[in-house]
Amino acid sequence: MRFFDRLSNGWKLGMASFGVIRENPSLMLFPVLSGASLLFIFLTFFGGIAAMFGFQLDAFFSRFEAGGEWLGYVGLFIFYLVNFTIVVFFNVGLIHCTRLIMEGKDAKVGDGIAYSISRIEAIVSWALLAATVGVILKTLEDRLGFIGQIIISIVGMVWSIATFFVVPVVAYENVTPIQAVKRSGQIMKEKWGEAIGANFSFGLFYLLGFVAIGIITVMLFFLQPIVAIVAGVLSVLFLITIVSAAETVFLAAIYRHVNDEPVEFYDNEILDNVFVPKKK
Repeated sequence: MRFFDRLSNGWKLGMASFGVIRENPSLMLFPVLSGASLLFIFLTFFGGIAAMFGFQLDAFFSRFEAGGEWLGYVGLFIFYLVNFTIVVFFNVGLIHCTRLIMEGKDAKVGDGIAYSISRIEAIVSWALLAATVGVILKTLEDRLGFIGQIIISIVGMVWSIATFFVVPVVAYENVTPIQAVKRSGQIMKEKWGEAIGANFSFGLFYLLGFVAIGIITVMLFFLQPIVAIVAGVLSVLFLITIVSAAETVFLAAIYRHVNDEPVEFYDNEILDNVFVPKKK
């Protein structure tokens, strides 16, 4: 299949994902809750530090730097762990709600949250592995030269591709984190194809959205500057929310297709060509 044909199919898959969101707008609450939770923890953490040090953050950072480089990596690990746990927690909930919708059932945000809670052990286990890998890659990047950084970037890209299906695997398959990576990598190895094209389409949605928002904001700025700024910020937040939700819906759909489960809202002919079997 030619590149532009694959890109066209990816675009159609992306639009189908937006169609699911349009029919079920409550799904957008998951990325909103994820972002709000991260922001709350970030503000709580730094607010607590500020209170402990009498709002003299210079004293905190001086003491933190005195702890040595290892303390910085510990802090980075904790950051990664919290970030991955929260993001995966809400993505699992969104994937589960998408599954319910595609099975013709009612799906409420509470259903997704409840399911994520039931899978919390698997979610945290995966977050621990992902945080560990993240810190290792960052450590190597800091210590290696320019060539080493390029190699680490390639390794990071391979890791991202290999873990493409990790979230639905963590959600529905009783495997260890290492097995989840292997299972995700196995799917990508056996059925490599349109996923990359579809991801590029979501990036294109971001690009088109930002361009449109930028043009409208600039035009409105000359009439009502304050209104333009507020509207621009809200529009960007909405764009990030809806595209993020659509990406996860897309992931849930193709995971179902890989497992020979019915997928509504999507063109069956395109789904049949989502992945191209690896040539032997």
